[in-house]
Amino acid sequence: MLVLLAGIFVVHIATVIMLFVSTIANVWMVGSSSVGTVSSGLWLLCNKTCEQLPVNSRDEASLKTVQAFMILSIIFSVIALVMFIVQLFTLEKGKRFYMTGAIMLVCWMCILIGVSIYTARFTGRIPDSTNSHHGYCFILAWICFCFSFVIGILYLVLRKK
Repeated sequence: MLVLLAGIFVVHIATVIMLFVSTIANVWMVGSSSVGTVSSGLWLLCNKTCEQLPVNSRDEASLKTVQAFMILSIIFSVIALVMFIVQLFTLEKGKRFYMTGAIMLVCWMCILIGVSIYTARFTGRIPDSTNSHHGYCFILAWICFCFSFVIGILYLVLRKK
């Protein structure tokens, strides 16, 4: 049981770190342009220098929504990690990890909403670029989606142990 809890704890920390990286870094979409590689994230458009992401008024609300849900996913993941540590030492068997699992599943839902909106609205859209594809931050976000679901379910299953 201790090994399982340690493994879940390590995966949870890795998920928090990957969520930070995927939200902060600006490599959600990568493309080629006449001056080199162009990368676009949730915040900036980077070529040789980075500038604010140009978004038309029709897509501005979608981008703000993606930004908000990715930030919420980080907040919920950190809260779930802190609650896991607190509940591990304060609650008796049978009552552990209910709240931690529920909060982690809320984090999972936030990631799902944020990345799905980004996929629907911004895939392949980098100004003045060709041959665009998803960057590592987009892939990390989907990996965090999977990890947060598995961790949330494991927390709910472990409440009985």
